[in-house]
Amino acid sequence: MKAEPLRAVLLVMAAVFLFACMDTITKYLTASYPPPIVIAVRFMVQLLLMLAVFAPSHGRRLLRTQRTGLVLVRAACLAIASLIMAIAFHRLPVAEATAIVFLSPLLVALISGLVLREKVGVVGVVAAIAGFVGVLLIARPGAGLDPVGVACALCGAGLIATYQLLSRLLASTEGTVPMLIYSALLGSLIYGLPAPWFWEGQVPSASQALLFVCTGVAGGLGHFLFTAAHRHAPASVLAPVMYLQLVWAAALGWLVFGHVSDAISIVGMVIVAASGAAVALNARRSAVP
Repeated sequence: MKAEPLRAVLLVMAAVFLFACMDTITKYLTASYPPPIVIAVRFMVQLLLMLAVFAPSHGRRLLRTQRTGLVLVRAACLAIASLIMAIAFHRLPVAEATAIVFLSPLLVALISGLVLREKVGVVGVVAAIAGFVGVLLIARPGAGLDPVGVACALCGAGLIATYQLLSRLLASTEGTVPMLIYSALLGSLIYGLPAPWFWEGQVPSASQALLFVCTGVAGGLGHFLFTAAHRHAPASVLAPVMYLQLVWAAALGWLVFGHVSDAISIVGMVIVAASGAAVALNARRSAVP
Protein backbone atom coordinates (compact mmCIF):
# COMPACT_ATOMS: atom_id res chain seq x y z
CA MET A 1 0.00 0.00 0.00
CA LYS A 2 1.22 3.48 -0.88
CA ALA A 3 2.75 5.42 2.01
CA GLU A 4 0.69 8.48 2.97
CA PRO A 5 2.29 9.95 6.13
CA LEU A 6 -0.02 12.97 6.37
CA ARG A 7 -3.12 10.82 6.15
CA ALA A 8 -1.68 8.44 8.76
CA VAL A 9 -0.89 11.29 11.16
CA LEU A 10 -4.43 12.68 10.82
CA LEU A 11 -5.88 9.23 11.54
CA VAL A 12 -3.77 8.89 14.70
CA MET A 13 -4.74 12.39 15.84
CA ALA A 14 -8.41 11.40 15.50
CA ALA A 15 -7.80 8.06 17.23
CA VAL A 16 -6.11 9.52 20.31
CA PHE A 17 -8.85 12.15 20.55
CA LEU A 18 -11.41 9.34 20.68
CA PHE A 19 -9.34 7.51 23.32
CA ALA A 20 -9.24 10.69 25.44
CA CYS A 21 -13.02 11.04 25.03
CA MET A 22 -13.49 7.41 26.08
CA ASP A 23 -11.37 7.94 29.21
CA THR A 24 -13.21 11.15 30.10
CA ILE A 25 -16.63 9.51 29.70
CA THR A 26 -15.43 6.53 31.74
CA LYS A 27 -14.45 8.87 34.58
CA TYR A 28 -17.84 10.58 34.39
CA LEU A 29 -19.81 7.32 34.42
CA THR A 30 -17.82 5.68 37.22
CA ALA A 31 -19.04 8.45 39.51
CA SER A 32 -22.50 6.82 39.29
CA TYR A 33 -21.86 3.21 38.26
CA PRO A 34 -19.39 0.49 39.30
CA PRO A 35 -16.33 0.38 36.97
CA PRO A 36 -17.00 -3.25 35.89
CA ILE A 37 -20.43 -2.23 34.55
CA VAL A 38 -18.95 0.67 32.56
CA ILE A 39 -16.21 -1.57 31.12
CA ALA A 40 -18.68 -4.37 30.33
CA VAL A 41 -20.90 -2.08 28.26
CA ARG A 42 -17.88 -0.59 26.51
CA PHE A 43 -16.54 -3.97 25.41
CA MET A 44 -19.94 -5.27 24.34
CA VAL A 45 -20.70 -2.19 22.24
CA GLN A 46 -17.21 -2.37 20.77
CA LEU A 47 -17.70 -6.06 19.91
CA LEU A 48 -21.06 -5.43 18.22
CA LEU A 49 -19.60 -2.52 16.27
CA MET A 50 -16.65 -4.56 14.99
CA LEU A 51 -18.84 -7.54 14.11
CA ALA A 52 -21.12 -5.25 12.11
CA VAL A 53 -18.14 -3.77 10.24
CA PHE A 54 -15.96 -6.85 9.69
CA ALA A 55 -18.20 -9.95 9.80
CA PRO A 56 -19.68 -9.50 6.30
CA SER A 57 -16.25 -9.39 4.64
CA HIS A 58 -14.24 -11.69 6.94
CA GLY A 59 -16.68 -14.45 7.91
CA ARG A 60 -14.95 -17.26 9.81
CA ARG A 61 -11.60 -15.55 9.40
CA LEU A 62 -12.64 -13.24 12.25
CA LEU A 63 -11.58 -15.93 14.75
CA ARG A 64 -8.77 -17.55 12.78
CA THR A 65 -5.44 -17.37 14.65
CA GLN A 66 -2.19 -19.32 14.71
CA ARG A 67 -1.12 -18.65 18.30
CA THR A 68 -4.48 -18.51 20.02
CA GLY A 69 -3.04 -18.84 23.52
CA LEU A 70 -0.90 -15.71 23.20
CA VAL A 71 -3.74 -13.87 21.48
CA LEU A 72 -5.94 -14.61 24.52
CA VAL A 73 -3.21 -13.52 26.94
CA ARG A 74 -2.92 -10.26 25.00
CA ALA A 75 -6.70 -9.80 25.16
CA ALA A 76 -6.70 -10.54 28.91
CA CYS A 77 -4.02 -7.88 29.49
CA LEU A 78 -6.21 -5.29 27.77
CA ALA A 79 -9.33 -6.40 29.64
CA ILE A 80 -7.67 -6.24 33.07
CA ALA A 81 -5.93 -2.96 32.21
CA SER A 82 -9.28 -1.45 31.20
CA LEU A 83 -10.80 -2.12 34.61
CA ILE A 84 -7.72 -0.95 36.51
CA MET A 85 -7.59 2.21 34.42
CA ALA A 86 -11.29 2.85 35.00
CA ILE A 87 -10.56 2.82 38.73
CA ALA A 88 -7.58 5.12 38.16
CA PHE A 89 -9.67 7.60 36.16
CA HIS A 90 -12.33 7.49 38.87
CA ARG A 91 -9.76 8.54 41.49
CA LEU A 92 -7.42 10.80 39.48
CA PRO A 93 -7.74 13.75 37.08
CA VAL A 94 -7.83 12.57 33.47
CA ALA A 95 -4.59 14.30 32.45
CA GLU A 96 -2.51 12.97 35.35
CA ALA A 97 -3.82 9.41 34.95
CA THR A 98 -3.16 9.50 31.20
CA ALA A 99 0.38 10.78 31.72
CA ILE A 100 1.22 7.97 34.14
CA VAL A 101 -0.16 5.37 31.74
CA PHE A 102 2.07 6.79 29.01
CA LEU A 103 4.99 5.20 30.82
CA SER A 104 4.01 2.08 28.87
CA PRO A 105 5.92 2.96 25.65
CA LEU A 106 9.03 3.58 27.73
CA LEU A 107 8.59 0.25 29.49
CA VAL A 108 8.21 -1.38 26.09
CA ALA A 109 11.44 0.22 24.92
CA LEU A 110 13.31 -1.23 27.89
CA ILE A 111 11.69 -4.67 28.01
CA SER A 112 11.85 -5.21 24.25
CA GLY A 113 15.63 -5.26 24.51
CA LEU A 114 15.37 -8.30 26.77
CA VAL A 115 12.29 -10.05 25.38
CA LEU A 116 12.48 -9.28 21.66
CA ARG A 117 16.24 -8.62 21.54
CA GLU A 118 15.71 -5.19 20.04
CA LYS A 119 18.45 -2.61 20.40
CA VAL A 120 17.57 -0.07 23.09
CA GLY A 121 20.67 2.12 23.12
CA VAL A 122 21.70 5.01 25.34
CA VAL A 123 18.85 7.26 24.15
CA GLY A 124 16.29 4.62 25.10
CA VAL A 125 17.71 4.13 28.59
CA VAL A 126 18.04 7.87 29.27
CA ALA A 127 14.54 8.54 27.96
CA ALA A 128 13.10 5.78 30.15
CA ILE A 129 14.79 7.22 33.24
CA ALA A 130 13.57 10.71 32.34
CA GLY A 131 10.05 9.36 31.88
CA PHE A 132 10.07 7.88 35.37
CA VAL A 133 11.30 11.22 36.74
CA GLY A 134 8.38 12.88 34.96
CA VAL A 135 5.92 10.52 36.61
CA LEU A 136 7.51 11.20 40.00
CA LEU A 137 6.88 14.91 39.44
CA ILE A 138 3.23 14.17 38.62
CA ALA A 139 2.66 11.77 41.54
CA ARG A 140 4.99 13.48 44.03
CA PRO A 141 4.06 13.74 47.73
CA GLY A 142 2.01 16.86 48.22
CA ALA A 143 0.48 16.75 44.76
CA GLY A 144 -2.81 15.67 46.30
CA LEU A 145 -3.27 12.61 44.09
CA ASP A 146 -5.04 9.54 45.44
CA PRO A 147 -2.38 6.85 46.19
CA VAL A 148 -4.72 4.04 45.10
CA GLY A 149 -5.39 5.85 41.84
CA VAL A 150 -1.66 6.31 41.22
CA ALA A 151 -1.01 2.62 41.96
CA CYS A 152 -3.79 1.60 39.55
CA ALA A 153 -2.41 3.86 36.83
CA LEU A 154 1.07 2.36 37.28
CA CYS A 155 -0.34 -1.18 37.14
CA GLY A 156 -2.28 -0.17 34.04
CA ALA A 157 0.92 1.08 32.41
CA GLY A 158 2.59 -2.27 33.09
CA LEU A 159 -0.32 -4.24 31.63
CA ILE A 160 -0.55 -2.02 28.57
CA ALA A 161 3.20 -2.42 28.03
CA THR A 162 2.71 -6.20 28.09
CA TYR A 163 -0.20 -5.81 25.67
CA GLN A 164 1.99 -3.77 23.30
CA LEU A 165 4.86 -6.26 23.50
CA LEU A 166 2.52 -9.13 22.69
CA SER A 167 1.13 -7.07 19.80
CA ARG A 168 4.64 -6.80 18.36
CA LEU A 169 5.31 -10.47 18.94
CA LEU A 170 2.08 -11.58 17.26
CA ALA A 171 2.16 -9.12 14.37
CA SER A 172 4.16 -11.52 12.18
CA THR A 173 1.61 -14.35 12.36
CA GLU A 174 -1.78 -12.89 13.36
CA GLY A 175 -4.21 -10.63 11.53
CA THR A 176 -5.18 -7.29 13.05
CA VAL A 177 -8.94 -7.88 12.87
CA PRO A 178 -8.92 -11.24 14.71
CA MET A 179 -6.79 -9.75 17.49
CA LEU A 180 -9.24 -6.84 17.85
CA ILE A 181 -12.20 -9.22 17.86
CA TYR A 182 -10.66 -11.49 20.50
CA SER A 183 -9.92 -8.49 22.73
CA ALA A 184 -13.51 -7.24 22.53
CA LEU A 185 -14.95 -10.75 22.89
CA LEU A 186 -12.90 -11.65 25.96
CA GLY A 187 -13.60 -8.30 27.60
CA SER A 188 -17.33 -8.78 26.96
CA LEU A 189 -17.28 -12.21 28.57
CA ILE A 190 -15.10 -11.29 31.57
CA TYR A 191 -17.23 -8.29 32.53
CA GLY A 192 -20.55 -9.09 30.88
CA LEU A 193 -21.21 -12.42 32.61
CA PRO A 194 -20.79 -11.16 36.21
CA ALA A 195 -22.41 -7.78 35.41
CA PRO A 196 -25.72 -8.65 37.18
CA TRP A 197 -23.81 -9.01 40.48
CA PHE A 198 -22.34 -5.52 40.12
CA TRP A 199 -25.55 -3.88 38.96
CA GLU A 200 -27.08 -1.79 41.76
CA GLY A 201 -30.45 -1.36 40.10
CA GLN A 202 -29.97 2.22 38.97
CA VAL A 203 -31.58 2.75 35.55
CA PRO A 204 -29.49 5.05 33.32
CA SER A 205 -31.08 8.21 32.06
CA ALA A 206 -31.25 8.77 28.31
CA SER A 207 -28.07 10.87 28.40
CA GLN A 208 -26.23 8.30 30.52
CA ALA A 209 -27.29 5.48 28.20
CA LEU A 210 -25.93 7.47 25.27
CA LEU A 211 -22.63 7.97 27.10
CA PHE A 212 -22.42 4.23 27.79
CA VAL A 213 -22.77 3.57 24.07
CA CYS A 214 -20.26 6.31 23.27
CA THR A 215 -17.54 4.57 25.30
CA GLY A 216 -17.78 1.51 23.05
CA VAL A 217 -18.06 3.53 19.85
CA ALA A 218 -15.09 5.71 20.80
CA GLY A 219 -12.99 2.67 21.75
CA GLY A 220 -13.92 0.64 18.68
CA LEU A 221 -13.60 3.49 16.19
CA GLY A 222 -10.40 4.72 17.84
CA HIS A 223 -8.75 1.30 17.52
CA PHE A 224 -9.97 1.01 13.92
CA LEU A 225 -8.50 4.41 12.95
CA PHE A 226 -5.29 3.65 14.82
CA THR A 227 -4.93 0.35 12.96
CA ALA A 228 -5.74 2.00 9.61
CA ALA A 229 -3.06 4.64 10.21
CA HIS A 230 -0.35 1.98 10.38
CA ARG A 231 -1.22 0.92 6.83
CA HIS A 232 -0.05 4.30 5.55
CA ALA A 233 3.06 4.99 7.65
CA PRO A 234 5.46 3.05 9.92
CA ALA A 235 4.94 2.96 13.68
CA SER A 236 8.13 4.98 14.26
CA VAL A 237 6.57 7.93 12.39
CA LEU A 238 3.26 7.72 14.26
CA ALA A 239 4.42 7.01 17.82
CA PRO A 240 5.28 10.65 18.70
CA VAL A 241 1.82 11.75 17.52
CA MET A 242 0.23 9.49 20.16
CA TYR A 243 1.38 11.87 22.87
CA LEU A 244 -1.16 14.37 21.60
CA GLN A 245 -3.56 12.34 23.75
CA LEU A 246 -2.06 14.08 26.79
CA VAL A 247 -3.18 17.42 25.35
CA TRP A 248 -6.67 16.11 24.62
CA ALA A 249 -6.87 14.60 28.12
CA ALA A 250 -5.85 17.86 29.79
CA ALA A 251 -8.32 19.88 27.70
CA LEU A 252 -11.24 17.50 28.32
CA GLY A 253 -10.41 17.25 32.03
CA TRP A 254 -10.61 21.02 32.26
CA LEU A 255 -13.78 21.36 30.15
CA VAL A 256 -15.75 18.54 31.83
CA PHE A 257 -14.43 18.44 35.40
CA GLY A 258 -12.68 21.80 35.82
CA HIS A 259 -9.36 20.07 36.59
CA VAL A 260 -6.31 22.27 36.07
CA SER A 261 -2.89 20.67 36.61
CA ASP A 262 -0.32 22.60 38.63
CA ALA A 263 2.95 23.79 37.09
CA ILE A 264 5.09 20.94 38.43
CA SER A 265 2.66 18.31 37.16
CA ILE A 266 2.62 19.96 33.74
CA VAL A 267 6.42 19.83 33.68
CA GLY A 268 6.21 16.12 34.52
CA MET A 269 3.74 15.51 31.69
CA VAL A 270 6.00 17.33 29.23
CA ILE A 271 8.96 15.21 30.34
CA VAL A 272 6.98 11.99 29.91
CA ALA A 273 5.79 13.05 26.45
CA ALA A 274 9.24 14.23 25.36
CA SER A 275 10.85 11.01 26.60
CA GLY A 276 8.40 8.85 24.68
CA ALA A 277 8.81 10.94 21.54
CA ALA A 278 12.60 10.68 21.85
CA VAL A 279 12.39 6.89 22.02
CA ALA A 280 10.14 6.81 18.95
CA LEU A 281 12.32 9.17 16.93
CA ASN A 282 15.47 7.28 17.93
CA ALA A 283 13.87 4.03 16.77
CA ARG A 284 13.01 5.67 13.48
CA ARG A 285 16.58 6.85 12.91
CA SER A 286 17.92 3.41 13.84
CA ALA A 287 15.61 1.79 11.30
CA VAL A 288 16.89 3.97 8.45
CA PRO A 289 19.70 2.15 6.62
